Amino acid sequence: MLAAMPDSAPSPLSAGGTSPRDGGDACPGTLRLHRADDGALARVRIPGGVLSADRADALLAVAGRFGDGELHLTSRGNVQLRGLDAECGGGPAELLGAAGLLPSAAHERARNIVASPLAGLDGSPSVGGWLSELDSLVCGSAAAAALSGRFLFALDSGRGDVDALGADVTLIAEGGDCLLRVGAADEVFRLPSADGPRAALLAAELFLRAARDSGAWRVKDLPDDVRTALVRAVGATAGPLVHRPRPRTAKAPAPGPVTAPDSSTPATTTTAVTVTAISVGVPLGRLAPAQWRLLTETARRYGNELRLTPWRGIVIPGPFGPTGQSGRSRRAAEALDALAAAGLITGPDSPWTGVGACIGHPGCAKSLSDVRAEAGAAVGPVGRLPVYWSGCERRCGHPHGEWIDVVVTPGGHRISHVRGEHRDPRTVVRNDPAALASAVSEARA
Repeated sequence: MLAAMPDSAPSPLSAGGTSPRDGGDACPGTLRLHRADDGALARVRIPGGVLSADRADALLAVAGRFGDGELHLTSRGNVQLRGLDAECGGGPAELLGAAGLLPSAAHERARNIVASPLAGLDGSPSVGGWLSELDSLVCGSAAAAALSGRFLFALDSGRGDVDALGADVTLIAEGGDCLLRVGAADEVFRLPSADGPRAALLAAELFLRAARDSGAWRVKDLPDDVRTALVRAVGATAGPLVHRPRPRTAKAPAPGPVTAPDSSTPATTTTAVTVTAISVGVPLGRLAPAQWRLLTETARRYGNELRLTPWRGIVIPGPFGPTGQSGRSRRAAEALDALAAAGLITGPDSPWTGVGACIGHPGCAKSLSDVRAEAGAAVGPVGRLPVYWSGCERRCGHPHGEWIDVVVTPGGHRISHVRGEHRDPRTVVRNDPAALASAVSEARA
């Protein structure tokens, strides 16, 4: 069915200028589909992972009408639709555009923005204003249309969660100011919070100029001297330099209720705690239609919003009410019980906590194994470290920071302990599922 389809094919609806580097950037979008063994694949950018219930409905409708019905969360808080017919043409993009999920055809693959999913919910400041402004600025910049689908913006509420993801341009909230980080540099620039989004866009545009000769897709791909010159150029228009090492470990929201002090509590009384949101994990990032529908209905009942996280989870803002004397919110408990019954991760004791995998075989031709089935067969006690299973050396969608890396090779499953850029000595397990499960469990302990 897909034999005549190129690896990254533009849909007939595609509008806007073609980037000079489009031929080499195979990242899929909604206008440029990717050929996979299970059909075509569309990646829908969801800036900040923030979805209204109505837009979540639209995604489900597109998945059901044109794809296999399932929705797959990515490591950037986006959504992938799989199993699309090669002849679907511009149908998915038309429906997504009508729902407001495709505001600029020329920029659809440039709208890569992750944001702290608990911002404004756990006592940390909201980054919603930054998110709306930055997305609008990116879509309004002719130059930004040339950003590759790999380039990433991050908006961190000060928790350090998305700052640890290694984005190309990061804004970090700090009091009434913000800090601007370019790449993985340990130095940041301090500037007024209101100037953050425009400074982030300018940094991205300066990167594009710096990348002309090297063809780099991301800041980390620039030659060292060019990267240093880029940081200097950004600093020429930004504020004072501050030493602030980037966090090395990205911490996902814990599954369960999200709490914060109740601001309505009188100052003369003990501060009460209210449940501002609930957080759930999604086993392997894969959601069946019934699960997605339940999540959407839950969101519509409370805050009318879903936040897709870079750790393949979902946060549903409330409010869900005060915890009361029991330390629990009845409404939050009821919602979490229903989501747990649907197969989602709602607490730290789930054996699926911290387990991830690429799509694997049969969806990907490059995968040497059905790693999702293998990950499921090896699920055991909750480990201290997350584990990620990859069907080949590309490790698509792998986590950041410290984790256990399981890669299928022709000689067996190779297991290693990753700490940033460092890897501990590797273990190889050959054709023994029990030994493999045991080795993974030991590595995660």
